Amino acid sequence: MSDLIERSLQRVLALQVRLYACQARLSGFTDAEALHDLRITLRQLRSLLRPMRGLATLDALEQAAAVLGRLTGPLRDREVLMAELERMGLTRLLAFDQEAHARAFAAVASSRELAELIALLDSWPVAWREAARRGQLRSVSKRIRRRLRRQQAQLAQALRDPAHDRHRLRLLIKRVRYAGETYPLQSGLDRAALARLKRAQSALGDWHDHLQWLAQSEVIEALHPCREAWLQGQLAAEERADGALIALFGDFPLSE
Repeated sequence: MSDLIERSLQRVLALQVRLYACQARLSGFTDAEALHDLRITLRQLRSLLRPMRGLATLDALEQAAAVLGRLTGPLRDREVLMAELERMGLTRLLAFDQEAHARAFAAVASSRELAELIALLDSWPVAWREAARRGQLRSVSKRIRRRLRRQQAQLAQALRDPAHDRHRLRLLIKRVRYAGETYPLQSGLDRAALARLKRAQSALGDWHDHLQWLAQSEVIEALHPCREAWLQGQLAAEERADGALIALFGDFPLSE
């Protein structure tokens, strides 16, 4: 078994252990970072699997991680909003039911979606080793390198689009960054490039959060007092994002 195939196996097993720990923390409502850590674990799992999409045993696992990510998104969005209101000293504007929040965490921990992902992870190592034994993973490194190069080419084009869509850029940057961190050899990205990607992702994430909060303030009257501050925050995040995006041009030149 090649080093890459074995490393991939060990990474998935390590992420599985973290997933079990997150499940226990959610079930017991032990800390405020449990859901965030679960979503980071899912993101890292998907970053590991996505470049190998199409290989035996992987597609169902990547799909299950994506489904759980979508399930937990709204709950995480509410956590982020409440943290913002706390930062502003305005938690009184929106009722927060601690018991309901604990029940929501427990519902994620006992959800069918999480159970299905864990079941797939339990059976995956045997299938992965069998695929390697049959020679089905022989060109996996080339496949990963080719797909990461394609991702980077898409980002290079999107960066130079005069009518660029910040939502799409945010998604592309996240994928390129996490893939680069997961597969540094295949991606060809150095630490400086990854740091610039992280800065751009952070600025675009801040912009996206403000956009969501402003949208909620249009339908939740209690949030109206925050609108002006959030609008200013959105504009500042746009400015930071534009500067961070320009800084990426040298890392992602247009292919000839």
